[in-house]
Amino acid sequence: MLARLSLLTVSLMLAGLDELGDAKPAPLAGGLLVVANQKEHTVLVVDPDTRRELAEISVGVNGHEVIVSKDSRFAYVPIYGNSGVGRPGTDGSTIDVIDLRARKLVATIDLGKPLRPHRAELGPDGMLYVTAELANAVDVIDPSTRKVLAEIPTGEPESHMLVLSSDGRRGYTANVGAGSVSVLDLTKRNLITTIPVAKSVQRISISPDSLRIFTHDQEAPRIAVIDTATNKIVNWIALPDVAYASEPTPDGRWLLALSAGANHLHVVDLQSLKVVRSLEVPERSSEILIRPGGEIAYVSGTGAGKIAVLDLRSWKMRPPIDLTPGVDGLAWAPAPH
Repeated sequence: MLARLSLLTVSLMLAGLDELGDAKPAPLAGGLLVVANQKEHTVLVVDPDTRRELAEISVGVNGHEVIVSKDSRFAYVPIYGNSGVGRPGTDGSTIDVIDLRARKLVATIDLGKPLRPHRAELGPDGMLYVTAELANAVDVIDPSTRKVLAEIPTGEPESHMLVLSSDGRRGYTANVGAGSVSVLDLTKRNLITTIPVAKSVQRISISPDSLRIFTHDQEAPRIAVIDTATNKIVNWIALPDVAYASEPTPDGRWLLALSAGANHLHVVDLQSLKVVRSLEVPERSSEILIRPGGEIAYVSGTGAGKIAVLDLRSWKMRPPIDLTPGVDGLAWAPAPH
């Protein structure tokens, strides 16, 4: 009898521990990866769980980035051109629209002039905001009519990447050659200020609470931390290598910082602003996407043609998704409910 009671007690204790944190993690949120391949001029639809490419859709020359509508119906691919930022080449003037259900190109939005459109973001207002490098601006597009409504000046050349505040009131661009960040009022559609950062910068990210902006000095291994309340640099994060891109985790605890040259992914503690671990990633990796739920990070290896898969719970790399060289921009298409 005592033995049975002891076994029962142990079972109850284990059940209690299970409830306190040892329970199996919830299933991952379903969905698909949408990947821009700038070398092959395609967009790939990928099942990240089976690591299978489901579709390949041809787009213009070249699409570097992609964003997906909230209902997972359409993907928008700004057609940048056949060169890198600040380099001679063709000047894109369109955005290709892909129907993700039909898995085909269904429309092209004409921006009216050569702009080198690069990064697109969808605001809470339903508008599509797209960097327009050659105009030193961000274009505002109505996805329902596929028309340009306005052009917000950034005041600086080479406005390459864009993030939006969670309330949709502010936009922030990383201006590569100018080495600055522009702060935009998306409601009034005007420039608030520009923030000098370094000789040159690359890419930009924003904390989940929209209180901090991160952009990456291209001359020194450090990340600028900008306070969005004051629009001033308040800290620098020192890194082992020059960072190209970054992405905070949804809980605001960590910042993933990607070094394209050194093939490293550094994990920064956003409380101490210190690097706590570093991981190897594929050659010339360029972008980070964190899957909804915050359990998995995907890193596009443009040179290697692979998508690295990082488990954010164990901080261990899972087997990569093998695609083709040129994979760059990443977007998530949630499974329809």
